[in-house]
Amino acid sequence: MSRIDQRLRDLGLALPLPLQLPPGVILPFPWIRIVGTRALISGHGPTNGDGSLAGPLGKVGSDVSLEQAYLAARLTGLAILGSLKRELGDLDRIASWSRAFGMVNSAPGFNRQPAVINGFTDLIVDVFGPEKGAHARSAVGLAELPFNIPVEIEGEVELLLQ
Repeated sequence: MSRIDQRLRDLGLALPLPLQLPPGVILPFPWIRIVGTRALISGHGPTNGDGSLAGPLGKVGSDVSLEQAYLAARLTGLAILGSLKRELGDLDRIASWSRAFGMVNSAPGFNRQPAVINGFTDLIVDVFGPEKGAHARSAVGLAELPFNIPVEIEGEVELLLQ
């Protein structure tokens, strides 16, 4: 068992199945794109273990509480790790996390986007440790996100040379 798989197990975490897209939806891009020693991560949302979108859906600050949004960002991190594992075969291939761009479906007046995206950052640092898991990050509020998800996150990791 790889080191990261063992760490996930120790934390009681399981990676979800791939996202089940709503009927008729086609996404013409890969979830992960490998370019040299970098893995570029397309925007992911919160996913349940079976691959369905995790609720609650809606705007943070009106439909979704800060605490629920923090958990949604954590679930989004697990969805990203699942996509990375499927593409890379082994999460131990990740040398370091480079950056994350967190988007929050924000109600008017909601300005705690960094606290929401901390759910993602806290997960990544817990799993990879402070050295490999630390990343540059932005957290912004948007008027809408696809499928009314509360959080979407994209990013980039540096891969070990093989």
